[in-house]
Amino acid sequence: MAVQEFVSPTSLSEAQQAVGDGTASSWLAGGTDLLVGIRLGARDPARVIDLKQIPELTAIQVDETAVRIGAAASAFDVLHNSDVPSQFPGLAEALNLIGSTQITGRCSAGGNLCNASPAADSIPALIANGAKCRILGPDGERTLAVEDFVVGPNQNALASSELLIELILPRPTPGTSDAYLRLTPRTEMDIAVAGAGVSITMDESGECTAARIAIGAVAPTALLVEAAAEALMGSQLDQTAIDAAVAAVRAAARPICDKRGTAEYRIHVVGVLASRALANARARIKKAHS
Repeated sequence: MAVQEFVSPTSLSEAQQAVGDGTASSWLAGGTDLLVGIRLGARDPARVIDLKQIPELTAIQVDETAVRIGAAASAFDVLHNSDVPSQFPGLAEALNLIGSTQITGRCSAGGNLCNASPAADSIPALIANGAKCRILGPDGERTLAVEDFVVGPNQNALASSELLIELILPRPTPGTSDAYLRLTPRTEMDIAVAGAGVSITMDESGECTAARIAIGAVAPTALLVEAAAEALMGSQLDQTAIDAAVAAVRAAARPICDKRGTAEYRIHVVGVLASRALANARARIKKAHS
């Protein structure tokens, strides 16, 4: 079945109406995954609902407590027309890796999340920064942590009539920074063999007082590795603490073998990436204090 209808609502209520009659529908937040899926026969909607004309879904807002990124806000706008990169340089690193310049102009963090690829770059960075999903459905709104939003490869927690409205990230406290790194077989526009996103907070004495570490492309979904964060808490981020965190990351990984790498290789690499991302985040904190 080919797409029979393309609709472009201008409000959330119109979007809900468009998906509420039972017609097999797909949201279009950027289209960079959806259109490929339709061409390959992996996606078969009768109706495509474009979200780019709904102001709430393309807005990017920074207030005293939170950063809100509309589900259809383009990665380009996040990177070049907002304060997000100054608040979350690691998330900016992840978004900047999603395809070419043309793709960046269309794709969105919300769409990347909803597509739920195990190797998606934005998801570990969002998890590391404690991002939450604001979801709208027929019965009202609900909030879900990003680490709970993806439930399997290319599967998310949205019901058929629900819509991801925005991603909400708590503003980083003083002494906090993040970083994201991945490894790909090629230097540009490839899928991650492994990825690691981190966020750490250090006090004036250099003690780690908060940490979140997430890994991608090494399990059916991106994972929040709580044991790795616990290994860093209370430390000066000395080598012993970092080694313990790396060991926890590797223990959590459950990768497959495919043409881009063996499971053993991925397990090794994700530990290296986590260690380097921690070093990058620490360097950013020190630079901010200097």
